[in-house]
Amino acid sequence: MKKKGFIRNLSVTLLMACIGLMILSPIVITFTNSFMTEHEIQGNYGLVGKMPVVTPGEPDVFVNLKLIPDWLSFEQYGSVLLETPTYLFMLWNSVAMVVAIIAGQTIVSALAAYAFAKLRFKGREKWFRVYLMTMLMPFQVTLVPNYIIADKLRLMNTAGAIILPGIFAAFGVFMLRQFMLSIPYALVEAAQMDGAGHYRIFYRIMLPLMKPGIAALIVLLFVDYWNMVEQPLIFLEDSFKQPLSLYLSRIHKDAQGIGFAASLIYMTPMVLLFLYAESYFIEGIQMSGIKG
Repeated sequence: MKKKGFIRNLSVTLLMACIGLMILSPIVITFTNSFMTEHEIQGNYGLVGKMPVVTPGEPDVFVNLKLIPDWLSFEQYGSVLLETPTYLFMLWNSVAMVVAIIAGQTIVSALAAYAFAKLRFKGREKWFRVYLMTMLMPFQVTLVPNYIIADKLRLMNTAGAIILPGIFAAFGVFMLRQFMLSIPYALVEAAQMDGAGHYRIFYRIMLPLMKPGIAALIVLLFVDYWNMVEQPLIFLEDSFKQPLSLYLSRIHKDAQGIGFAASLIYMTPMVLLFLYAESYFIEGIQMSGIKG
């Protein structure tokens, strides 16, 4: 029995290790290749997206997927940060949009979640289910109504067409409401007996207790909207108003040599945010009852 258990544990460990390597390999390759020179990248990946010419008698030519650069170089990073103003401009577009969406949705979601979780009013659960239905609809279903509304409000080709729908998305309300349900209602009753109103209860009691849930929400929202593609592609016609997530797909055509460094810089904010808020993120997910 012990031998069978050891073999089973070893098999599971090896399987998990293989899956982990498969997931991490693109990140590792991106990191190591970002320190290659442009000449080396062109030599290794110059055939990507091109139809190779086959000459009789000549050896076949393949893409050379390298892990370790021949020479350590920061040439790519210098090109991205100092010689590619479009990249920095698109990066600023992404930061402005994502920060505005996260700030707005966090405020709206916290207030709405408090109302749905702690206030007692008629039809509360029914209204919450109706509100929740908007979260279950895929983006393609709400695309046409959002497009019409943005056009009527003259928000087309502006950041407002991306920010406003993001602020009033239902996911944050659902997540923070589930988190608030884990907070005893006795705290609200005790504060009301002391003469506290709903504003004071929310600001002094609920908001400090909601920090793990808010941190988890911020991480999830950042990952979602930092990588958004469909919304800016449809609502923003001007390429200079689009976020970095769209420009990143075109950077390989403009300058293939800086693609790895640009990709690594793009993913760095998400990694740093997760590492900073990891403990809050895990606690918030556990207390909100959301399962992956």
